[in-house]
Amino acid sequence: MKIIVCISHVPDTTSKINFTEEDTKFDRNGVQFVINPNDEFGLTRAMWFKEKQGASVDVINVGLSDTESTLRKALAIGADKAIRIDMIPENGYNVATQLASYIKNGNYDLVIAGRESIDYNGGMVPGMIAALNNSNFINNCISLEIDGTNVTAAREIDGGRENIESSTPLVIGAQKGLVEESDLRIPNMRGIMMARKKQLEVIPPIESTNQTNSIKFEKPIPKGEVTLVSPDNLDELINLLHNEAKVI
Repeated sequence: MKIIVCISHVPDTTSKINFTEEDTKFDRNGVQFVINPNDEFGLTRAMWFKEKQGASVDVINVGLSDTESTLRKALAIGADKAIRIDMIPENGYNVATQLASYIKNGNYDLVIAGRESIDYNGGMVPGMIAALNNSNFINNCISLEIDGTNVTAAREIDGGRENIESSTPLVIGAQKGLVEESDLRIPNMRGIMMARKKQLEVIPPIESTNQTNSIKFEKPIPKGEVTLVSPDNLDELINLLHNEAKVI
């Protein structure tokens, strides 16, 4: 079985986010980047298929050379090969087009992508890859078993879970629950040393067009000071909720 895991290079959630050029560009200075958490759940599941079923596991990313540290971490975790499509990931359609083209030519049985990245939270790429390559698609995937070409899976839905039967080729949108957080892997020294010898292929992008463009970024409005009201003064609480907060 051939598996490819799509890896997003995203800011660590503890990083302080700023914007430049009149809030039209993301300021990357001083920001620590990591593997997108949803992708990391998917990568860990791919490692299980490699170890238990002898699958090959590639990882792929759309980005410039600064994303290679994230790809190297994926290699250190156990991926066999890394591919970087050399371009700026400007929007979901643009990224999905690049990934779908490479994946189609690679004849992969299983494509694992995080259901969304934690930077822009677009949630579009896995479904677009499936549509572009005419593959089966399961989003919000929290369980996955494969026997030959037969797939049994589950996805999270409002109020519960849905059990699904499908077949390969398959694209999934992975998320928390696909594996336990305790199963996520930290690269050890042997893995890091081996990653240096593994192939990291850099390929040019195919021609594509942007369907959307970011105009401006805005930070959330800072929270105001907290107003404390005595539990015995309900009239004052109602007055503040009605006249100041305007929620009743």
